[in-house]
Amino acid sequence: MRIISIANQKGGCGKTTTAVNLSAGLASLGYKVLLIDLDPQAHASLGLGVSREITIYDVLSKLTKYKATLSQIIVPINDNFDLAPSNILLSTLEQELSDEISREACLHEVLSSFKSNYDFCFIDCPPNLGLLTINAIRASSEVIIPAEASRFSVEGVKKITEIIDLIKNRLNHAVTNKVLVTMFDSRLNHSFEVLNTIKNVFAKNLFDTIVHVNVKLKEAQSSGLPVIAHDKYCRGSKDYISLARELTLNSKPREQEKVTEKAVKATLEKKIEEEMRKFIPVAFNLHAPDAKEVYLVGDFNNWTKSDEARMIRQGNGDAKWSINLPLARGGYRYKFIVDDNWTEDPLNPKKARNSFGGVDSLIEVSDNN
Repeated sequence: MRIISIANQKGGCGKTTTAVNLSAGLASLGYKVLLIDLDPQAHASLGLGVSREITIYDVLSKLTKYKATLSQIIVPINDNFDLAPSNILLSTLEQELSDEISREACLHEVLSSFKSNYDFCFIDCPPNLGLLTINAIRASSEVIIPAEASRFSVEGVKKITEIIDLIKNRLNHAVTNKVLVTMFDSRLNHSFEVLNTIKNVFAKNLFDTIVHVNVKLKEAQSSGLPVIAHDKYCRGSKDYISLARELTLNSKPREQEKVTEKAVKATLEKKIEEEMRKFIPVAFNLHAPDAKEVYLVGDFNNWTKSDEARMIRQGNGDAKWSINLPLARGGYRYKFIVDDNWTEDPLNPKKARNSFGGVDSLIEVSDNN
């Protein structure tokens, strides 16, 4: 079974879209595929119309009341395509595992003991470089890095390749990575300029397939379907089928280097400590009983209203909206967008005027958060 993470700490790059539709594309070609949703925001699960109380959290957590095996949580999507769903509880797992000796290898241990006949296992990572993403990379032999055709994408890809190289070189873990250009708009000269830059920087590790902007991809997600089930003749379907064919065409036997569990734990533990010290989980909450949707934007996400910035309503009919983000130490300005209305945080007395004459909320992230 080829285990492939789909990862990028930058939101809005087509990560979950790729995870869902590449899985469905391979399944349509006759390969048996498992998709693991490792994002606490559960976009892959929601994009496939799946909502479950028992999820991958209950497989990885030792504190859950509903301890489950991976086989027990799998949800069939269609022929050859299964999903291991997620939900918001997964956001608590990093804190739960903080004192565990092998916390970075939890998913690896689950998959190592998992008996299956799957050809591929894809892992949809959260949009950050925290412990969940490191777990996914540690469990994988390959990583696909989606990069949208925009000016900020190159730096984001460089950052995650640095993490992959650290895991590969320092831990003797055989993992390769390849960049996938997504959200390419052939109507814009800027898209071609960015594509040329990506080709120059990542020429040796770049898929030939390019995923173009296509409204059918968003329509399919809204309908809880892979795009191939929504409209198999659209550009989005053709792009992901092309990617599926390329992925299988380029498949080569790989010899995994054998390292002792003791050596892995000793070296990985040191690196994880270094990486995790850079980020602190911060919870943002808002009481908004009449809101239909709420987003959190600020310095930490370039003030971008994206799917990764969407807050989660807690429970049915609950007025509380929440989101958990791993943030580096330092000061940040932020606001909530409630049904397209920008507002500061009413629970936070710390505020400052911005250059537009409005008011931003302020947060200082430190070890005391």
